[in-house]
Amino acid sequence: MNLAAWVERNGRRWPDQPALAHGDRVHATWATFAGRAAGGAGGLRDSFGLAPGDRVAILMANSPAYLEALFAIWHAGLVAVPVNARLHRKEVAYILEASQTRVVISDDDHAADCQALVQTIDGLQAAMATPGDQWDRLVSAEPIPIVERLPEDAAWLFFTSGTTGRPKGATLTHRNLLVMAFSYYSDIGEVSSSDSILHAAPISHGSGMYGLAHIARGAVTVIPESGGADSEEIATLIERWPGMSFFAAPTMVKRLVSDPVFATADLTNLSTIIYGGAPMYLADLTKALDVFGPRLAQIYGQGEAPMTITVLTKADHTDRDHAHWQDRMQSVGRPFTGVEVRVVDEQDNELPVGEIGEVVVRGDVVMAGYWNQPEATADALRNGWLHTGDVASMGADGYLTLRDRSKDLIISGGMNIYPREIEETLLQHDGVEAISVVGRPDPEWGESVVAFVVADRERPATAADLEQTCLDHIARYKRPKEYRFVDSLPTNNYGKVLKRELRNQLAAEA
Repeated sequence: MNLAAWVERNGRRWPDQPALAHGDRVHATWATFAGRAAGGAGGLRDSFGLAPGDRVAILMANSPAYLEALFAIWHAGLVAVPVNARLHRKEVAYILEASQTRVVISDDDHAADCQALVQTIDGLQAAMATPGDQWDRLVSAEPIPIVERLPEDAAWLFFTSGTTGRPKGATLTHRNLLVMAFSYYSDIGEVSSSDSILHAAPISHGSGMYGLAHIARGAVTVIPESGGADSEEIATLIERWPGMSFFAAPTMVKRLVSDPVFATADLTNLSTIIYGGAPMYLADLTKALDVFGPRLAQIYGQGEAPMTITVLTKADHTDRDHAHWQDRMQSVGRPFTGVEVRVVDEQDNELPVGEIGEVVVRGDVVMAGYWNQPEATADALRNGWLHTGDVASMGADGYLTLRDRSKDLIISGGMNIYPREIEETLLQHDGVEAISVVGRPDPEWGESVVAFVVADRERPATAADLEQTCLDHIARYKRPKEYRFVDSLPTNNYGKVLKRELRNQLAAEA
């Protein structure tokens, strides 16, 4: 089983139909896409001496070449390591080292950093940028047959932070991603070769994962020329490409709804907006339904169970006459067809309806484990269930309502931010005695990052000092929006900082 077979088969079945589009123009037909994937696979193997199972990273913003690189990697039997293009260079370096990446494929914006990392990371032998002469030569190499892979072989290493702040590579197999695609068809909607998928959110994350279900069925993948979520451009592309779906964080949906362009846009071609990654406030959701109609579906998942734990279907959204409609809209829906979901206590005993506990998941979509982290794997997958760390309750009708997204996790603009990572970064500054980072409710971003700082009495750090420390070590989107200097942090009898008190204080102010 190799996911690259999807592109190869589509190249034979629909050779002249569009496969990849850049804006309103066709970048590649299925025959061209299949040829470049097969050539790229041969180039990766022969130019760098790569063997099946070796890791190849992708560090680039959305582009048609991203999909060419991804399927060339799989065609060659290699493992893809898609890296968030917004990460700091030091964070990228950690992922490349932890995954033992051999080659990194980047765009021009990241080429210099990648070339420098080749000199400092053991085992990283090459970096290339797309577009470029080296990439063009690679995909024009002699095509090779698809390398056979077993269903349990790794396909995608999804690096997601844990509660310690150190990224862990969730090992997603070919079977995991295949089941994820089937789950899309069974619970979100059918896909055909006349449809399209728009990537206005990063391909390295949820958008790219849900794009696989569309590639498998021969739908065209559309990359906005802006590379992002420009309202006018999205409205134009909806008119251009039929059967369009796209994945969006709730903050992106809210922005689109508030843009006047969608008040008059022709949405005939719009099929589905899949949103997830953070809560959607009921008022915002109601406005979105008024603007977009019966086209919204919510998913709840994690990198460890990609995009596939529970779903709030389009039918759920449009059933406004149901007595429990508002409660359902504030839930994350019911389990996908192919997974089991429970709410359990600390001993993993299933809790009765309505009681609050940890969400655990079982099914073929759950990761094989964390890359080279057996202890973390054993803890996360204990007793045969993925322990999500999320706290929720299960309703009598099977709808799951999240009560907290892990105890300390901050979700801002659909991006997971782990306070421990920021705290460890800021504690590197000599002018910080103690620190606690929490999330504050934010009407635009869902949450924003706030740092409570106890400064060193002799050499107190300033907000400007701490801002520069963050800029030197972590991605910009993780930086605190506010630094609050306090005399002390609230603690319990054992000296543990009571973050809940800090969150409650910020929530009360909001």
